Amino acid sequence: MAKVGFIGLGIMGAPMALNLLKGGHQLFAHSHKAPSAELIDNGAVACGSSQEVAQKADIIILMLPDTPQVDEVLFGENGVASGLRGGQIVVDMSSISPIATKEFAEKINALDCQYLDAPVSGGEVGAKAGSLTIMVGGPEKAFEQVRPLFELMGKNITLIGGNGDGQTTKVANQIIVALNIQAVAEALLFASRAGADPAKVRQALMGGFASSRILEVHGERMIKRTFDPGFRIELHQKDLNLALVGARALGVSLPNTAGAQELMNACAANGMSKLDHSALCRAIELLANHEIAGA
Repeated sequence: MAKVGFIGLGIMGAPMALNLLKGGHQLFAHSHKAPSAELIDNGAVACGSSQEVAQKADIIILMLPDTPQVDEVLFGENGVASGLRGGQIVVDMSSISPIATKEFAEKINALDCQYLDAPVSGGEVGAKAGSLTIMVGGPEKAFEQVRPLFELMGKNITLIGGNGDGQTTKVANQIIVALNIQAVAEALLFASRAGADPAKVRQALMGGFASSRILEVHGERMIKRTFDPGFRIELHQKDLNLALVGARALGVSLPNTAGAQELMNACAANGMSKLDHSALCRAIELLANHEIAGA
């Protein structure tokens, strides 16, 4: 049984923490909201600060929205760094800047602790099912120590390379997901506007080369208009911004990524930033003055 700290108990973090508890580990939890009754009933210990989590745990996991939040939790007042005693492992499972990640790792290493960046893919469904894809950057020794915890939260777990490489992989993942959502939205809108039944079009495409998880899951959301967030547009906006900022620094062009970001920006401008990222289709529908599920 490991002493695990978990900071960030949102849509993704809460079910991930619950899976660690169900795996028999001791959990010290902190978030801007108090841990849920379900977590407490399963044995989670609520802590008053990130510092307290670090003081009590051997492995500290973060699951936060963006780079500034990770910076604050690690190095702000009563942050993780102020509670570390040496020999611990800090695991950031948030999706943040690869450049900042390398800086954070250096600071944690200087405190005689190890650092892993381990962003995930799979959304709320994967978090609940313990089937997340986990992309890890950092030292192999620390990875092997944390692997049993990763295996309670995910199925496809890969050590990519050094610190920052996990976050780079997650950015690549988000580029692919965004462009696939855009492709599915455009295809279903085209079919619907041409007079075909989009549900039957999707069913037919699921049996061919165009089949994908995005077509299966998000295509159904577009048709049924179920945009309750599994992964919010505002979070995918943030991830695509990381891609575009990184591309600028590397001197490469990502034209289709930029286009997908503009569609998400349009959704946000129309009050849809809290909807699931499959609602990207709404921006395309506004341009066409036609809904995928319209008559």
